[in-house]
Amino acid sequence: MSCRPADSSAWACLLVLAALLCAYCAAIDPHSPTSPDDPAFPPRPDEVATLVGAGDIGVCNSDAPLATGRLLDRLSGTIFAAGDLAYEEGTAEQFLKCYEPAWGRHKDRTRPAPGNHEYSSPGAAPYFAYFGANAGLPGLGYYRYASGNWQIYSLNSSVAGSQAATELQWLRSEIASRPSVCSLAYFHHPRFSSGPHGQMPPVPIVRDLWSVLYDSGVDVAISGHEHLYERFAPQTPDGVADPDYGIRQFVVGTGGAPLMPALGRAANSEVLLTSHGVLKLTLEPLSYKWEFLSAAGGATLDSGAGTCHLRK
Repeated sequence: MSCRPADSSAWACLLVLAALLCAYCAAIDPHSPTSPDDPAFPPRPDEVATLVGAGDIGVCNSDAPLATGRLLDRLSGTIFAAGDLAYEEGTAEQFLKCYEPAWGRHKDRTRPAPGNHEYSSPGAAPYFAYFGANAGLPGLGYYRYASGNWQIYSLNSSVAGSQAATELQWLRSEIASRPSVCSLAYFHHPRFSSGPHGQMPPVPIVRDLWSVLYDSGVDVAISGHEHLYERFAPQTPDGVADPDYGIRQFVVGTGGAPLMPALGRAANSEVLLTSHGVLKLTLEPLSYKWEFLSAAGGATLDSGAGTCHLRK
């Protein structure tokens, strides 16, 4: 098609060219929410990054989210927020009144994932409006980014049907196109837990997410939903211990919402705590360290280290 101004198709041609340019820019834009290519990746072999955060955070008229927010004031790195961030319904007012005073000052370095309470507002629209580009494309709620030598996947466990199928296909494609020795995913609903939700069948997409992550050699999964802290030994999506290729899961629904008691003890559970706090991960080139820090003064309540693995 000719794009001469006298051509009757000129405007159509210009629109096509504009669309192609936008697609090209999205592909190379390091902030593209679903495929943010980082020109610095792979980074230096010795680069170390920090990822810190929790889920289940913004409750109005409570000291607990304010206390975990103060912990973040003295911790560097990228912040993950693993869903259920503004109680009870994820409205714009609740984000401003319940989340903003506690964790809002760290919004620029926060990479969130949506929870079920966000979807109490249609389409989780206030969540996407509050976090802007840091939440990925509006209506999707999943994206990838690099942190140090690691690939990080922030996922949406509150969708089903065709939306879930699209997300799973995207995840497979992203992991396949960016192989990495070390990788991590976080999303709101846990696959396993010793809390009340652990007595129920898993959310269907969570079972499928775990299958993709396990088959792809992902090392760590972080979730919230249960208002407690729990660390699991590496395991398969079916809950079989697998120290060589399993995913280590952390449940960190400890950002400020009222705590929940455990109901028994799930298989492969290594540590179970009922305390508000944040999880700090030090992401090294071939390994990682974790610390669960108490909101009451920052004491370390759990710590350890693990090594990355390739796919099985």
